[in-house]
Amino acid sequence: MNNGAPEFMIKLAIVRQKYRPDGGAERFVASALSALSQQNAEQPQQKAEQQQLDITVLTRQWQGIKNPSFHAEVCNPFKWGRVSRERGFARAVQKHFSSFDIVQSHERIPGCTIYRAGDGVHKCWLEHRSRITSEAQAKRMKNDRFHRYVMDAEKQMFEHPKLKAVICNSQMVKEEVCREFAIKPEIVHVIYNSVNQEKFNPALKQAEGLVVREALGIEADATAMLFVGSGFERKGLAATLEAIAVTKAHLIVVGKDKQEEKYQQQARDLGCAERVHFMGMQSDSSRFYGAADGFILPTIYDPFPNVILEAMASGLGVITSSSCGGAEIIEEGCNGYFCDALDIPTLSSAINAFTDKGHAESLGMMARETIKPFTSERLTNQLLSLYSQILNT
Repeated sequence: MNNGAPEFMIKLAIVRQKYRPDGGAERFVASALSALSQQNAEQPQQKAEQQQLDITVLTRQWQGIKNPSFHAEVCNPFKWGRVSRERGFARAVQKHFSSFDIVQSHERIPGCTIYRAGDGVHKCWLEHRSRITSEAQAKRMKNDRFHRYVMDAEKQMFEHPKLKAVICNSQMVKEEVCREFAIKPEIVHVIYNSVNQEKFNPALKQAEGLVVREALGIEADATAMLFVGSGFERKGLAATLEAIAVTKAHLIVVGKDKQEEKYQQQARDLGCAERVHFMGMQSDSSRFYGAADGFILPTIYDPFPNVILEAMASGLGVITSSSCGGAEIIEEGCNGYFCDALDIPTLSSAINAFTDKGHAESLGMMARETIKPFTSERLTNQLLSLYSQILNT
């Protein structure tokens, strides 16, 4: 019942070029859709004017679950390269923008109402990446047609008059956005991702984790660090291997990379191959969190990877880099450690800290406490609050 109050349909679009259920951005989209669906369900109970939401996902490829609360519209123009792919999709969805009251984009597309900066700032990523490439490669990247397109699209989008809000998943990204673009800081919001604390929990160490350690031949008194992430260059696997090599710790690597063999060879060259276990892509990584004493991800640049939340929820202390948004919830020596992504001696020292099983357990307990507020309920409430602000302006 709407108690006789008039209803107003708010048409909202959520833009994600390729929707994969296992992606970090997609999990955030799922949370957003859940929040919006909840708002739809609760609105009829209000006695004030009704504002019902009609939700559409604009995408090239939809692999999501069918839900009566929203529908997907495929925009899949022909593409023949990276620039064509990005520009073609942007132009295709921009044609639909005028049909919606609010457009929340997870892609760099000028003219959207809300942008979720899940990939951070492209210029900042290139600057960090130049640290692990030659001077010639860094120069080529800076002048590359694709990278120039992305940076230009970012600038147009962040400085577009129709942009009413930016969602960042870390304070680090908010500071970068405010520093690099002419944008009002008050429209840039930090909303952290949530983590499933029932699936990822310290009890994993008592069951699945023991099975994994036994299968990999990792002794009970040995130290095992876990690395989870695909795209090994950006995630910092090379530095991780260098740091592991000068310790006695094992390293479990979960994720995929086209150049995995290169990293396997690096482990052999460093003399630690027998302690490095490449597990490839896993549909469910939870048991590997249970097998580890600590988590390491010295990423070259990452706004805030979900794997850090998963590790901490699983009761693991975390080692990460200062160029990772996740570092802002790390208290040095309390729930983990962070340092420069290429500081091998400090990374090795942090790994060695986990050889003290009592200390590793203490780090994990504090990590679990730190992560307790990162619930889906909090994320939903923050999203609903932001949507409410946008709808009422």
